[in-house]
Amino acid sequence: MSFHEVIAERVRIVQDRIRRAAARAGRPPDEVLCVAVSKAFGPEAVQAAYEAGLRHFGENRVQEARAKVPLCPPGLTWHLVGALQTNKAAWAVRLFEWVHSVDRVDLVTVLERACERYGQTLQVLIEVRLSPEPTKHGCTEDELPALVERLAGSARLRLVGLMTIPPYDPDPEAARPYFRRLRQLRDQVNADLAARGVPLRLDHLSMGMSHDFEVAIEEGATIVRIGQAIFGPRPEGRY
Repeated sequence: MSFHEVIAERVRIVQDRIRRAAARAGRPPDEVLCVAVSKAFGPEAVQAAYEAGLRHFGENRVQEARAKVPLCPPGLTWHLVGALQTNKAAWAVRLFEWVHSVDRVDLVTVLERACERYGQTLQVLIEVRLSPEPTKHGCTEDELPALVERLAGSARLRLVGLMTIPPYDPDPEAARPYFRRLRQLRDQVNADLAARGVPLRLDHLSMGMSHDFEVAIEEGATIVRIGQAIFGPRPEGRY
């Protein structure tokens, strides 16, 4: 099989797994958006996934996206799924339509200024850190209400949901409590907003990657971030 045929077959398998996981949860599969995370893969891999029907792509680093996005097919929707430093915010606004990793008030302020400068708006998700791992990014559960409040009044940043990354475990079931908790937090936020008459509703849960996305879908994921299951093992030394 050619490289493009391999990617197309992997995309077909992932989409089938999404359909089956959604069916188990009694959900329509079109509720789940597959974001192909092309970290460390070049434009040729993005092109192959595009030809297989995918239109949403994710990157972990702004610097890599700067080199790659201009070489990819036009009309794609790009998601920043990795941690964002404030000094990269201006480029993030120029490259991405979605940012999944908003986790602090100072980043909100810098993103707003960049959006105003470039006449852009962003769809954003708050990243919540649900595990005690020091290497994980995200706000804590206690910090979440203030961040929601700050974003609820933003003219340039549209808060659409929450994101989390559970601790890695080879057993996908180990991630289930984290996915379930994120859904509970999202529902609590929506109930609080509705009770206060705030015209904002969080529809999205960005959770689940190649090894655990089916469990995430069963727990309510609306966005899954799939890298290796589509592109294969990451090559060394790229970007």
